[in-house]
Amino acid sequence: MKAIVVIGEGGHSKVVQDIIKAEAEYKLVALLDDKYTISQKSDKVILAPISYAFKLMQEEKEVHFIVAIGNNRVRKQIVERLASKNAHFAVLIHPSAIVSPSALIKDGTVVMPNAVINAAAVIGQHTIINTAAVVEHDNRIGDFSHISPNVTLTGNVTVGTGTHIGAGAVVIPGKTIGPWSVVGAGSVVIGDLPQEITAVGAPARVI
Repeated sequence: MKAIVVIGEGGHSKVVQDIIKAEAEYKLVALLDDKYTISQKSDKVILAPISYAFKLMQEEKEVHFIVAIGNNRVRKQIVERLASKNAHFAVLIHPSAIVSPSALIKDGTVVMPNAVINAAAVIGQHTIINTAAVVEHDNRIGDFSHISPNVTLTGNVTVGTGTHIGAGAVVIPGKTIGPWSVVGAGSVVIGDLPQEITAVGAPARVI
């Protein structure tokens, strides 16, 4: 089993840890969060501040990381710190998820239970495909995005870097959502959306 370190200990981290247990490819060796001021151990797992990651990289050359923090911007900041030291990042896919053989899922991304990723979809780095989300054929999801539970992205949708799509939202075919935007829960996107906006409603409108 490969060694894996999870960064962050909030609610999202709990689900990530369950995926690690379920897929049995990785063994959790450390849980890092800045609520810890010194390193300690609990059930053979190291608990330590985030800076402890650099010590682990020196000690275990093959250790992999997942940044299990739901906030896209914070996740990006931490990833960039680790990447500057050539950290290795895992891809975690829950066994109940359905992933097409022709889909591409990049490093650092987590696919939650019962999610579906269909043919020729491309999922960027350090992205969250949350519980029961549907990413249809030919979608392009940017790095550091978060596709919330029960979202449906129909065919040929493009989601920009850092975008957060809220629970239960629907995006109709062929639409583009710009980088670092937010689509509210339950919204229906029927037109392209620019970058760095918030859109809500059915149909979704920029607010």
